[in-house]
Amino acid sequence: MAGSERKAGAIEAGVAAISANVSPLAAFNALAPRDPATRAAQGLSYGPDPLQTLDVYAPKVLSAPAPVLIFFHGGGWDSGRRQDYGFAGRALASRGFVTLVADYRLVPQVRFPDFMHDAALAARWAVDHVAEYGGDPNRITFAGHSAGAYIAVLLGLDVRFLQGAGVDPARVRAMAGLAGPYSFLPLRSSATQAAFGHLEALEHTQPINHVRPGAPPTFLGHGGKDTTVTAGNTVRMGRALTAAGSLARVEIYQPLNHADTVLALSRPFRKKGAVLEDMTAFLAAHAGA
Repeated sequence: MAGSERKAGAIEAGVAAISANVSPLAAFNALAPRDPATRAAQGLSYGPDPLQTLDVYAPKVLSAPAPVLIFFHGGGWDSGRRQDYGFAGRALASRGFVTLVADYRLVPQVRFPDFMHDAALAARWAVDHVAEYGGDPNRITFAGHSAGAYIAVLLGLDVRFLQGAGVDPARVRAMAGLAGPYSFLPLRSSATQAAFGHLEALEHTQPINHVRPGAPPTFLGHGGKDTTVTAGNTVRMGRALTAAGSLARVEIYQPLNHADTVLALSRPFRKKGAVLEDMTAFLAAHAGA
């Protein structure tokens, strides 16, 4: 067994051993080897609610203001916490981005569009404060996994959310979604019904219906073995963006399942798919890194 495989196996065993007391993702985040990056701040408030908070990860060395990446976690809009995604924050920061890993209010405390307003407020915080941590507020990118990919992509497409928070959409240079749901009508799952079922005009909740010319360049990655959110979401979204004249790159990582697409950002599972390299190279190219 190769050394990297032994390390991954040891981490998986450690996760199994302690997951009775904490979530498996929290255990993984605690045990996984860390990329060279600095957690510059944690638990910063971008709004009055306890869940309107974010952590900041920065490259170890900054010689000039760096592009900014705001990462939104997944969890079906009703679960997830930023503290469990330190591995993602460090990985992205190690690739040259000042990275904000943001919490947002969850169902049932809120429903759509409230968590979108939270995401826009996180972007507003970046405009106002990210320069204090070495970031360039004129070069913002969004990324997320699963429900977080939905948030990241819709935030970049429907400019009303950013404008409502006083953010000029021109600051957004690119965006990325991993294993995201972008076209999921009719509502079939309990998660989508809880988050969106109170609305009559459901078509407005679908990111694919907000595709437009001049949208930020978009990277879309998906696992070929994803049975939670099917890869058809990503394929359809990529085709719609291209048809509208916007730039989109679609990558289907055949060996990966739903969780793998975000775990592949981490050092132990990076060899499962080139998600980190592909996504950050795309975002950097369009953010002027």
